[in-house]
Amino acid sequence: MAVKAKHQRLVLLILALVVLIGAGLLAAWALRNQASYFYVPSEIVADPPAPDRGVRLGGMVEKDSIQTQADGVTIAFIVEDGKARVPVTFKGIVPSLFVEGSGVVAEGRMGADGTFVADNLLAKHDENYVPREMQEMTGKQARQVVAETQ
Repeated sequence: MAVKAKHQRLVLLILALVVLIGAGLLAAWALRNQASYFYVPSEIVADPPAPDRGVRLGGMVEKDSIQTQADGVTIAFIVEDGKARVPVTFKGIVPSLFVEGSGVVAEGRMGADGTFVADNLLAKHDENYVPREMQEMTGKQARQVVAETQ
């Protein structure tokens, strides 16, 4: 018995849809522990994540809060959002744009004592950021360099 072309297309469409949904579910299951949730200080203070859960904390580095510890590689500082403050510790090399009063995204985990232990720091720059190589250039020279790289 021959299958009609219309039914054959319908079966292939349903099969393709099942495979696509299966691939999506497999990808979601594989990445379930890789997702990092983003918190601002007021959210992390109100509803702290589990201590073993990797999250991102974003906010502003509070003025006069950066303290270098005795080992010379660990720093402690406070991230704030105008509503709440969260103490953070980080051990490692600090990005060159990391300064008090600037934006920061810290990736890590909440400690049991309420201190955020960062594994990685991402410093944010303002919208007026200019690379060191282009600081001495005139506007015309900078446009020319940008045009040459495109």
